[in-house]
Amino acid sequence: MGNVVITGGSRGIGAATVELFAARGDRVTFLYEKNHTAAKAVADKTGAAAICCDVADGEAVNRAFSQIGDVDILVCNAGTMYFGLLSQMAEDEWNRLFAVNVGGIYHCVNAAMPSFLKTHRGSIVTVASMWGQVGASCEAAYSAAKAGVIGLTKATAKEVGPSGIRVNCVTPGVIRTPMNAELSDEDLAALADETPLGRIGEPEECAEAILFLASEKASFITGQVLGVSGGLII
Repeated sequence: MGNVVITGGSRGIGAATVELFAARGDRVTFLYEKNHTAAKAVADKTGAAAICCDVADGEAVNRAFSQIGDVDILVCNAGTMYFGLLSQMAEDEWNRLFAVNVGGIYHCVNAAMPSFLKTHRGSIVTVASMWGQVGASCEAAYSAAKAGVIGLTKATAKEVGPSGIRVNCVTPGVIRTPMNAELSDEDLAALADETPLGRIGEPEECAEAILFLASEKASFITGQVLGVSGGLII
């Protein structure tokens, strides 16, 4: 049990993770960018504290963490995506994608690090994507950003391991979240058929993987990438 910060906590995998940690008895604070209605619903349901904060903004992140105080567990889940040809992607869209998916982790890890170093313990879990491992057509920028998250996770684990801090990564596959809401039933059915387990994943299944990596049950695990994809990539 401890003080937990979860980014991107108003919906999807983030909301499921907030619910799981809160049910365990942790003191949970989650960050969200703009969906006030969804954030209030999650906060009311779980008792977690919600802070509106764009993780791409380093000053905003520092202000948020100054309200939170000491942190024991940090879950970097906030992310955004772009679907389309790389050649048709505007530079500001490219910059925003990396600012949120990679820069957001940089800001949050640095904001939480004083707490971790003070106690010589702590756990960070990042959320990437299976596309960061294998790449996806029409999601080149997203794949590159999530590959960056994986690399950042492994390198940071080496840096802070001597201080007793663990850093691990979860790579979801096709999960039933708002991010995949634009996929048609036919597309989802086709993806389920390609998945060895024969179905689409649920946010709660990713949340359970995050909870495991953050917990003392994973006390000798760091720098690892845990796929939650139903075997879609092996």
